[in-house]
Amino acid sequence: MQAFYSPTRIIAGDGAVAGAAGLIQKFGKTALLVTGKASARVSGALDDVIRVLKANGQDYALFDRVGPNPSVETVFAGAAFSIEHKCDFCIGIGGGSPLDAAKAIAAFAAETPKKEDVFLHIPKIALRLVAIPTTAGTGSEVTQYAILTNDQEETKTSIASDALFPALALLDPRYTVGLSVETTVNTAIDALSHAAEGMLSVKAGEITDALAIDALGLISSRFSALRAGEFTEDDRRALLLAACLAGQVIANTGTTAVHALGYSLTYDRHIDHGRANGLVMGAFLRAVEAKSKRSVARILRAMRLKSTEDFCVLLEDLFGKVSLTDGEVSKYARKAAKTKNMKNLIVSLNEEELSGILTASRAGGAYGKVW
Repeated sequence: MQAFYSPTRIIAGDGAVAGAAGLIQKFGKTALLVTGKASARVSGALDDVIRVLKANGQDYALFDRVGPNPSVETVFAGAAFSIEHKCDFCIGIGGGSPLDAAKAIAAFAAETPKKEDVFLHIPKIALRLVAIPTTAGTGSEVTQYAILTNDQEETKTSIASDALFPALALLDPRYTVGLSVETTVNTAIDALSHAAEGMLSVKAGEITDALAIDALGLISSRFSALRAGEFTEDDRRALLLAACLAGQVIANTGTTAVHALGYSLTYDRHIDHGRANGLVMGAFLRAVEAKSKRSVARILRAMRLKSTEDFCVLLEDLFGKVSLTDGEVSKYARKAAKTKNMKNLIVSLNEEELSGILTASRAGGAYGKVW
């Protein structure tokens, strides 16, 4: 038996923001716009949102201080900014970092915890949130997670609550057209990891598997484009849809060892989250396959691949290997083994096996460049 919950209203297609003007008008009088410095502007999404707000007669305040891997300090500053400007709803625009920050800001503006309790706090209320992705990867527009940098634990940690689900997700593939090849590849593999890990979760079920298989199929049909670094409008549309589907998967299943290992690569080595996942995912699937061949075979079929080796070759073509010392391998495996992600995996992987995944993922492979 599986319980599936996805309360976010999704509007997808060209002109999604303008098409949702009537819905946005009902959310409140003053919007807090949460973005980074670049993507919301370059993509045209910010201009579209402001145009709709002005036409609706709604005010707004712009908080554009969100950088990659948002910090606790950033979201507290955003919450204070929201309170100062009397914002009664929030619009997050950008990739995973601005959207995750927007969720935390919307929660902390409504109910502010002590800073030392941030990762223990489960928000009960939040400002209503509109999420507008400008990348195709995290699926944050349809999840209840806000991933923040946790300096105390030297990793990234999620805040999770149903209160963080966006009320509305607006998916316009035109906002992803200007993304660099690197960002497009990184975010696509992030979505791929969500779908694959969701199928290997103890919480997986028929509904999430169906969504995951569709997401894997959409992404794998674009493997050639990802390798070539050339993307059509249809590719962009497919990747954005896949990210949204995979986001709904992990909203119900959570993630597993790939994310547990990847967080250390992001925190310590400043490797983009999707790329970090891609660096370890091939060796991870091989490790799981040794204990549950049938489970991995289903994922490979969905990706139209014959073997895990084919998958490893693909990832090495895209990302190469990561340069890690023996000490880093031990440290990252030890940290990953302690995470709740590991209990979410259908097979047991101990610290030694996690070390093996990292060792197999580090420099010395036959393909790609070294990080």
